[in-house]
Amino acid sequence: MMLNIFGRTPRFLQVTLEAAMLDFVGTVATVAMIVFLVSAVVLALDAPRPAKLALAAITGLWAGLCAAAGAAGWLAMTRPFPLIGLFVAAPLIAAAIVAAFPAGRHAMLSLPTSLIVGLNIPRVLGVLFLLLAADGRLAGPFPHSAGWGDIITGAVALVLVLGANRSTVLITAWNIFGFADLVMAIALGVTSGQGSPLQLFHDAPGSAAMQFLPWAFVPTVLVPIWLILHGIVFAQIRSRSLSPSVRVPG
Repeated sequence: MMLNIFGRTPRFLQVTLEAAMLDFVGTVATVAMIVFLVSAVVLALDAPRPAKLALAAITGLWAGLCAAAGAAGWLAMTRPFPLIGLFVAAPLIAAAIVAAFPAGRHAMLSLPTSLIVGLNIPRVLGVLFLLLAADGRLAGPFPHSAGWGDIITGAVALVLVLGANRSTVLITAWNIFGFADLVMAIALGVTSGQGSPLQLFHDAPGSAAMQFLPWAFVPTVLVPIWLILHGIVFAQIRSRSLSPSVRVPG
């Protein structure tokens, strides 16, 4: 027994340690990104302080609810439909409702476009999807599409923020790509889910890791936030094209 302890680490223990370390890094990364994104948005919004506090509180409660659902295994439920889909859709529906009111729409459009672009830089951590695939915890087309798509979106966002040329054409092209990457990730994640009635890709374990913490924070909190931000950029570009004299924060 002493030789086993001080000798070569058994293979099963190596896998466990690797998975634990990856989950540790994933927890730090996802929680840090959530705090960073919400803090930056709340501070930059042109809105009354009570509205900002309400947004921060609601987002915090939502993240807590997603954490509880992930810990309880609810997000892994696929019958009669993938329950995780509701957690992806709920923030988007809430944002659409807020945008229907003039005050809410004004607050959203008040976010500087350059800030929104910069808030996508952390998506370079999409490399974690590739590491999960290498560890055998994601399979099929999902991790590679989502991983490389996020890496490209985040890297180009960094170039746009640091560069002097931020033309509407470049911002629009980047925004379309970043938005499409998220939509594709959702589609591939759902169609790769084991046991899902929508499953098209049967490479086990598919997208199973995204149904449990800490990775569940990605589809339930981070992806909706980035989708909303991309939607705001589309609205800002449209406002500029329809009313060139109206100044939208750049």
